[in-house]
Amino acid sequence: MKLVSIIMTTYNSSPFLKESIMSIVSQTYKNWELLITDDFSSDNSVNIIIDIMKLDKRIFLFNLLVNSGAGVARNNSIKYSKGDYIAFCDSDDQWKPEKLFKQISFMDKHNAHLSHVYRQQKVN
Repeated sequence: MKLVSIIMTTYNSSPFLKESIMSIVSQTYKNWELLITDDFSSDNSVNIIIDIMKLDKRIFLFNLLVNSGAGVARNNSIKYSKGDYIAFCDSDDQWKPEKLFKQISFMDKHNAHLSHVYRQQKVN
């Protein structure tokens, strides 16, 4: 199984953060690392991450010393990633348990270097 580096940024994300991280912990695809860069939050985000890190050694936290924006935070996590694939999860997102399994299986089957979900909306 190829390693997936999941990149997450946080900035004052405490209302959603635990559910978001737990949706990653609950993935049926188990070979992943979660790299979270906190963008100098002033809420309880860092403490939430630290508590969950105690339960799962695949989660890593990096802290920016000044608020620098999502792009800088995202690039910081990418810099430390070791995976064969990179996936992005926002700190207020939740993944279905088979998301990574389905995505990586599809990419391996089709020798794809990139995948995304496209939803065409009906226009009335």
